[in-house]
Amino acid sequence: MSFVNEILNYSSLSIVGLEKNTGKTECLKYVLEHLPLDKKRVAVTSIGIDGESVDQVTQTAKPEIYLREGMYFGTSEMHYRQRKLVSELIDVSDVNTSLGRVVTAKALTRGKILLSGPSTGASLRRWMKEMRRHNIDLVIVDGALSRLSSASPAVSESMILSTGAAYSANMQTLVQKTAFVVDLINIGVTNERNLELLAPIEKGLWSVDMDGQLHDLNTVSSLSKEIHFEGMENCETLFVAGALVDSFLEKVRQNKQLKGIELVVRDFTKIFASQQALRQFYHSGGKLHVLQRSKLIAVCVNPTSPSGYVLDSQILCKTLSEAIQLPVYDLKKSYLCN
Repeated sequence: MSFVNEILNYSSLSIVGLEKNTGKTECLKYVLEHLPLDKKRVAVTSIGIDGESVDQVTQTAKPEIYLREGMYFGTSEMHYRQRKLVSELIDVSDVNTSLGRVVTAKALTRGKILLSGPSTGASLRRWMKEMRRHNIDLVIVDGALSRLSSASPAVSESMILSTGAAYSANMQTLVQKTAFVVDLINIGVTNERNLELLAPIEKGLWSVDMDGQLHDLNTVSSLSKEIHFEGMENCETLFVAGALVDSFLEKVRQNKQLKGIELVVRDFTKIFASQQALRQFYHSGGKLHVLQRSKLIAVCVNPTSPSGYVLDSQILCKTLSEAIQLPVYDLKKSYLCN
């Protein structure tokens, strides 16, 4: 599949699922099997647990993870002891997880592994930085359920999204919900002036006026009940350093001084607003941009839900690909629609 070649253009990749059993592990497995290891040194870890033969929640069979000779990996002490391959120990982290410290090693033979690496964004970024000291060309992060934060541009440069019947058994709803997430991922980056002004800010609400002056609104977050927009006639941009939610969008939309305003968030993982609230904000003339953006390489689908409901894979791939204008793959059936 051509998307594997595109992965080689980036130093990091996150693979995330919109729901359990949407084919994320199948996608990871495919990528690991097809990467050209003669061209790239590859390391892989998981922010959850991946590689189990049986899903602990649904009790359904899961694809197991096999590493190839030469691949580096990060996993917990507990799962490192259970590995089914010969490996060279590289490092043992001083950071504890619920399953022990994170062990980094190099596979000397092909074999099966359970992946359960750094459990927080900060520890994951540290591990990835350490991998680059070992001259790793590509770090792959397996995301966890409802942990789209692992796909943040602050973590990885590129990403693959998995979706499927487990996310919604209704094809039209599935396509609409997936397309909405893809739209969020693809939100454009703000201008260079804003990037320079806003990138260092970690919390609060801020405004940028027409003269490029930065103003602190003295508000903790968009979740605050009391948000005052007095004296905003010259405001061009509002920056939300934390989460963007429906109630804040509605306050901005109803404020006549802020008509046509540009809202900026750090990246798509900070957007917790509903599709309807965003649609109303756009309809009123508002604009939404990000400071950082990951490259969405492809979308993979699993047409089968854990309950046994099966969508027509070929129709699903074609319909979703037309909706998002991206390649969509059913890797089990080895075909692509775009």
